[in-house]
Amino acid sequence: MNHIPKLDRRAFVIGSAALGSGLALGLDIPLGGPTVVRAADGSPEINAWVVIRPDDTVVIRIARSEMGQGSLTGLAQLVAEELDCDWSKVTTEYPTPGQSVARKRAWGDFSTGGSRGIRASADYVRKGGATARAMLIQAAAEEWKVPVSECIAANSVVTHTPSGRKTTYGKVAEAAAKVSPPADVKVKDPKDWKLVGKGVKRLDTADKTTGKMLYGIDMKLPGMLNAAIKQCPVFGGKVKSFDEAKIANMKGVKKVVKVGESTVAVVADTWWHAKTALDALPIVWDDGGNGQVSSASIAKWLEEGFDPSQPTYIGNENGDAKAAIAGAAKKVEAFYDYPYQNHATMEPMNATALYTADRCEVWCGTQNGEAAFAATLEASGLPADKCDVHKLILGGGFGRRGQTDYVRQAVLIAKEMPGTPIKLLWTREEDMQHGYYHPVTRCKMTGAFDANNNLTALHMRISGQSILFTLRPEALVNGKDPVTFQGLNASGETAIGYSVPNLLIEHSMRNPHVPPGFWRGVNVNHNAIYLECFMDELAQSVGQDPLEFRRKLMSKHPKHLAVLNAVAERIGWGTPAPQGVYRGLAQFMGFNSYVAGAAEISVTDNGSKIKVHRIVGATDPGYAVNPAQIDRQVAGSFVYGLSGLFYGGCTVKDGRIEQANFDSYNSMRIAEMPKVESIIIPSGGFWGGVGEPTICVAAPAVLNAYFLATGKRIRSVPLKDQNIAFA
Repeated sequence: MNHIPKLDRRAFVIGSAALGSGLALGLDIPLGGPTVVRAADGSPEINAWVVIRPDDTVVIRIARSEMGQGSLTGLAQLVAEELDCDWSKVTTEYPTPGQSVARKRAWGDFSTGGSRGIRASADYVRKGGATARAMLIQAAAEEWKVPVSECIAANSVVTHTPSGRKTTYGKVAEAAAKVSPPADVKVKDPKDWKLVGKGVKRLDTADKTTGKMLYGIDMKLPGMLNAAIKQCPVFGGKVKSFDEAKIANMKGVKKVVKVGESTVAVVADTWWHAKTALDALPIVWDDGGNGQVSSASIAKWLEEGFDPSQPTYIGNENGDAKAAIAGAAKKVEAFYDYPYQNHATMEPMNATALYTADRCEVWCGTQNGEAAFAATLEASGLPADKCDVHKLILGGGFGRRGQTDYVRQAVLIAKEMPGTPIKLLWTREEDMQHGYYHPVTRCKMTGAFDANNNLTALHMRISGQSILFTLRPEALVNGKDPVTFQGLNASGETAIGYSVPNLLIEHSMRNPHVPPGFWRGVNVNHNAIYLECFMDELAQSVGQDPLEFRRKLMSKHPKHLAVLNAVAERIGWGTPAPQGVYRGLAQFMGFNSYVAGAAEISVTDNGSKIKVHRIVGATDPGYAVNPAQIDRQVAGSFVYGLSGLFYGGCTVKDGRIEQANFDSYNSMRIAEMPKVESIIIPSGGFWGGVGEPTICVAAPAVLNAYFLATGKRIRSVPLKDQNIAFA
C-alpha cells in the first residue's frame, strides 16, 4: 500500500537544519539523528528513507513514480535488502517534492523516465537502508551495553550473538532515530543479496485489484468543482476570441477561464456539465501560421535533409565512410521512415489544484514530482514553502507525464477561484491531439562491400526532429541533440554493437511545429528499425546468414553479442522452423542495457496478415533486482513495440493531429499477443534499465522475419498503412 506522508512544518525545519550528512550526489540526503523527525502517525523516522512503527511495520519512502513498471517494489527491495528487515511488514509512501526541497532535496531526484527509476537510485537508496540498519543495531547495543560488533540484524530482529538476546526494530526505533549516523557505510556485495534478485510479489497489486488504489482521476476534495479545457487544435496557435455569454446560463456552469494564450476552460459543478458547456462555447482560433502543415509537407521537408549540401550534426564517425562508399565494389542503399507516435495513456491528463493567497497544493500523477512542483510555483506565483505537489499512482506515463502542461493549467484555473478545489480532466480527444509525440524521422542507409563481400563502410543519415531542441534546449551540445543518436554512439549507455572500418552517423535536424516528446523507448525505437533491418538487407545482398553476418562485426562488443546469441539459441536459429514459420532477429543497446529479440511469424493472405507466434527477448541490465518484474516489463514492452509497428502512427492535416481516439490510434489485443520468452543475463558491474530497452527489438525482428516469408522489405511503419494487419 502506498501512502502520502504529512510531515509538519516543524519537522521540515528540523530536517533541514539538523539531519546528518549527505551522500556525494550534490544532494543533502539526511541519514538520521540526533533529533527525532516523526511521520504523520508519530512513528520515528530513522532516516529519510525509513520509518519504523512500534508494530515493526517498515515504511520505505519512494521518490520515483510508479506507473505500472514496478519501480516502487524494486526500490523498496533495494532499501529492505540493506535494512535486513521483514519484507512481509514493508509498506511504502511517497514523500512530496515540497518536503524534499525543504530538506535540501532529501530524497534526491524524483524524475522517473529514461528507465532510470532503479538504476539511478540504486547507490543512494541502498546506503539509506544500510545506514538505518547500522543505527538500529547501535541503538540495541547501547540499550544492552554491549559492543556493536557483537550484534547482528536479520528479518527486523537485532540479536546479541554471545548472549542470544533479541529485540525488534520496532522496539529500538525511537532510540535509533536519535543515534548519529555512521560517517560511512558499506553496502552488501551482490553475492550476499537475499531479497534483491528475487521475484517477490509487487507491493501495489492488491490495492489495484480491489480498487483501493487512488489515481489522479479518482481525486475528490470537499467543495470541489470540475474543469474541462480546449486548446488551439493547431500547435503554436492562440485563442482569438470566445463568446462566454452563449453558455453562461447552461446547467452547472460556474466560470469560463482563458488559460494562457492558447486554451479556454469551463468550470462547472460536474465534469460532464463543464465539457458539455465547453463544446457549446463558440471559440475562434488563430492558427499561428501553421494551419497548412500536413504529413506530406513534413515528409517533403525531411526529404530535403538528405541533400548533401544541407548541414548535419555528426553523432559517430570513424574512418572515411564517404570515400569508402565511393570506391566500393558493391553498394547497398535504402530509405526508411518512422512516424509520430502518441503515448495514449489509459488515464487522460488531469490534476487537482487548491489555491489560496498563501498556499497552493496539487494532486496528480506525474513522472517528475519536482518538475510538477516547479510548474506549481511558476503558475501560482507563490514561494516554495507555500506550495506542494502530492503524487498519486499514474494510470500510464510512457514519458507523457514527464511534462507539466496539465499541472500548470490546473493551477492557473484554480487561481481564478481561490479557496475552491478545481479538478481538471482532459477529454480523450484533447489528450490524443495535444501530446508530445515520438519524433518523426526519415533515414538514408548506405552500406559498402569490398570484393570479398566484407562490409567496409556504413553511412546513416537521419533527417528529422530533435526532442531536446523543443523540451530541453539547454541540453543540446553545440546545437547537437545527443538523444538523436541513442543506440548509435561509439560508447556509453547507448552504444552501437558493431565495428565497421568506416562509419558515419549524422543528423540533419528538422523541427516541425508538432511538439516531440520522450515516448517510451525514445529514439532507440526507430534507430533499431533503421539499423537492424538494414543489417539484414546487407546480409541478404551478399548471400550471408543474418546472424553470422552480425557476429563478424561484433567481436569487440561481447555484451551485445551475448544477448544476440541467447535469443538465437532459444529461438532455434540454424535449425528448421515449423512449416510456414519464419524467423527474424535484432539486437540493440538502450538505457545502459543490452537487449536482443527473435521472432517467429507466419504470413497469410498474400502477405497482408501476420501471425506473430513467439518472441524471445534477452536483457542484460547488469543487475536484476526483481526478475519476475523484468519478465513482465519485457512482455509489456513488446505490446508497446508491436502496437506501434502495426497500429501506431499519427498524421498531420491542417496543422493538427488527426487521430483523436482509440478508433484511429489502436492498440493490440490479447488475441494478437505472441508467446513471450524472457531471458535475463545480469552480467554485473553496472546498472541498466528494463522498462524501455526491449521495445525497440520487437519491430525489426518481426520485419526481418516478414522479409524472409515474403521477399518484401518493409521500410515504413505503421503496417496498417501497408494494408498489413494481425492475422
